[in-house]
Amino acid sequence: MSFYRELYANESLPARARLVYMYLRDRSNRDGLCWPAIGTIARETKLSRSTVKRALRDLESCGWLKKQERYRENGSLTSNQYLLNMPITIT
Repeated sequence: MSFYRELYANESLPARARLVYMYLRDRSNRDGLCWPAIGTIARETKLSRSTVKRALRDLESCGWLKKQERYRENGSLTSNQYLLNMPITIT
């Protein structure tokens, strides 16, 4: 099954999660890594920050991405790093 069919066939993913995943996929490198800020994702997808956060939680709980917090040298938080996955569906 193609990637897109797999994404759209997953009934447990709300539309917000699909949109955010496609946004992240478009901005990821060849290893599936990207690190846009939540505010940037919200602004460019026209979603609220809270909707983006919910979408990221949805994607993480379904195994479509892994989130890693990143820190500056002074210890303060910076944007998260996301590793995109395509879960294996067992039929």
